[in-house]
Amino acid sequence: MAKKSLKGAGKPISRIEMNWELSPEQGNELLKTLQLRFEKNETRHKGIEWRQVKTKLQAHPEKLASLYAMESTGGEPDVVGYDKKTDEYIFFDCSAQSPQSRRNICYDRQGQQQREKQGIHPAGNAVDLAAAMGIEILDEAQYRELQKLGEFDTKTESWIQTPPDIRNLGGALFCDRRYGHVFVFHNSAPSFYAGRGFRGALRV
Repeated sequence: MAKKSLKGAGKPISRIEMNWELSPEQGNELLKTLQLRFEKNETRHKGIEWRQVKTKLQAHPEKLASLYAMESTGGEPDVVGYDKKTDEYIFFDCSAQSPQSRRNICYDRQGQQQREKQGIHPAGNAVDLAAAMGIEILDEAQYRELQKLGEFDTKTESWIQTPPDIRNLGGALFCDRRYGHVFVFHNSAPSFYAGRGFRGALRV
């Protein structure tokens, strides 16, 4: 089975290896997992039928591979909406806390390289990892939409897409949920913590 390491700037950006070509058995097992989660959390996707989602996924194996990457890194992806204009189903990482295997990472490659020049080696960076997985980092609006579906990141934090004007000044944004409220914070892009990862979105 073919495997592809997540790479960035000539070196691994994560300790994880992703399977990009799923065997029929892996694909079927993933579909079962997604279906069980879909049926268990009906409030996240009212009016959407699983059979329609499944048909889409079977027609786009590259999307299924991205969902496998989300699942295998602890994201617990689930359907959170449907875009009628584009005829696409929208998946978000719905794990209670920020995906376990995507933590200890800087915001982007530039931030990661700054740390490495100091002799400090984070597990990677959110921007490159998301690109390698074929997903997008949630932006602030998407993150707030997710929080309407439940309580997420009550003990962790998640990087979110950062506007260029903030990033150009060296900063990056992250969010969490504390005291019943969703908060948006800033930090330097090279920073990384054991409790901070990122959440992704995928359209199928």
